[in-house]
Amino acid sequence: MQYALPIRSALRALVALAVATVAFAAAAAPVQAQQAPLEPQAIRLEPGDGMPPGFRVQPRKAVRMADALPEVQEAIAENGPVEKKVLVPLYYVRHPLRYEISYERGETTVADIHIDGRTGEIVEKWTGPQAAMLLARGYSPSVGGALNLWYVWLPLAFLFVLPFVDPRRPFRLLHLDLLVLLAFGVSEYFFNKGNVDVSVPLVYPLLGYLLIRLGLAGFRPRPRGERLMPYARTSWLVIGLVLLMVFRVGLNVSNSVIMDVGYASVIGADRITTKQDLYVDNDIHGDTYGPITYLAYVPFEQLFPNDGRWGEVPAAHAASLAFDLATVIGLMLLGTRLRSGAEGRRLGAALGFAWTAYPFTLLGLQANVNDGLVAALLVFALLALSSPAKRGLMVGLAAGAKFAPIVLAPLLATGTGEERRSRSWLYFGAAFAGIVALPLVLYLPDGGLKEFYDCTIGFQFGRDSVFSLWGLHPSLGWLQDIVKVAGLVFAAALAFVPRRRDLRQVAALGAAALIAAQLSVNHWFYFYIPWFTPFALLAMFGAYRADEPERTEEPVARPQRVASPV
Repeated sequence: MQYALPIRSALRALVALAVATVAFAAAAAPVQAQQAPLEPQAIRLEPGDGMPPGFRVQPRKAVRMADALPEVQEAIAENGPVEKKVLVPLYYVRHPLRYEISYERGETTVADIHIDGRTGEIVEKWTGPQAAMLLARGYSPSVGGALNLWYVWLPLAFLFVLPFVDPRRPFRLLHLDLLVLLAFGVSEYFFNKGNVDVSVPLVYPLLGYLLIRLGLAGFRPRPRGERLMPYARTSWLVIGLVLLMVFRVGLNVSNSVIMDVGYASVIGADRITTKQDLYVDNDIHGDTYGPITYLAYVPFEQLFPNDGRWGEVPAAHAASLAFDLATVIGLMLLGTRLRSGAEGRRLGAALGFAWTAYPFTLLGLQANVNDGLVAALLVFALLALSSPAKRGLMVGLAAGAKFAPIVLAPLLATGTGEERRSRSWLYFGAAFAGIVALPLVLYLPDGGLKEFYDCTIGFQFGRDSVFSLWGLHPSLGWLQDIVKVAGLVFAAALAFVPRRRDLRQVAALGAAALIAAQLSVNHWFYFYIPWFTPFALLAMFGAYRADEPERTEEPVARPQRVASPV
């Protein structure tokens, strides 16, 4: 039990950190209310209206300048006559006093031009998919905040791989696995530059590698005799984990943003507590998730009620931090499920450390999105692997939150395959169906299942996005259909093969099923990486020995015998 103390100390420290975070957020909430809003304030004008305050360029002149741009003329020639032209004077906090002229045809923005309202300089010119999607324009360094600074991202990446590097075996598979997980950063670099033509295609080879790698680990597990961490000691990992959690909390509280996902989750929770209709099929699509998402945000919204201002949503901060902490604790417990004794506690510390050091688990935290809820629920589904009903409950909660985790239902309905299959499916199915159906019945809109579908799954399936190959290149729709069918067949087959599998195999196959589903979606984003990260880490790390490295001590010199005189 010599290593139990560091793990217990880490868990106590994490719980104390959670309490301190809530207290700090409560104290910081009044201060946040005094800060200037981050969103631009806009007043819609017609081209013939007068000049807005502070501007020097007349609205009519701004429109004429935009009309004359070759990019605008090419966009109109390609898409057909513009049906609506919108002029908006924007008052940005960082980029003040500019006109935005949008050229719209139907529901599509074919061109979007920004002109400095004082000098008449063309500030931004956007056509094609980037005209309609702000997130595709390179504005997104604000999504991750300080995380996107090289002197933050690179040290985290270094820490992520450092404990697991074995210089004596430079070509071992784990090195490649960790580098592939970090290689999503290359795609994100081009994404932050607004170059989606490069950032989007770069994602798919990485997802493809992980799909094949984890699929093989699930079907043909191969234990490796090497140490997971050749030199790092458990106490070092525990200290690093706690320090990284403190860093994540501090960065979230001081330098993060609230994206529409987090804001919508809090608003949905507020609608539940004020007994308003949850699903109303509105134009801003603030009701696109399952009811479990909004229910999960209710406690945080009650602690930190929202006043309706976008930039001041402490409930979203508290929720994302709580989900992150739950995931870390769950990963540490998973290590003890896979291995017994000190080795299990050491493996748990390694899993928690890797999660907290991985930049893409911090990216979602920095945007305060709700994807951390999915990661936490799926980790606890693995913890409940021995009970069909409990794992059915956890997977049902995840599917009732963001739908896509339903692809794990066949795999986890069978579990390890040690129980009688019919019994396991029955208990899993009853728990899964019950936890999905009950909230749906309680919050079903007046339009019934059709309106619910239109608000949620239908909207997600029908949305246009440049953050997938299928949205960026619609001509590949035939290939997308093949990928969808292949992913569904793969997920369904996991209910039957392999017949027997251990926890590590289930984790590997679960990660593969989630990745297969993500490969076919219309809208993919970096926030989805944490969905499969816990499963992938457990599958990768679990193949190695997790014992403590041997201590190198100086040999003790033996005293020489002195011959006794005869």
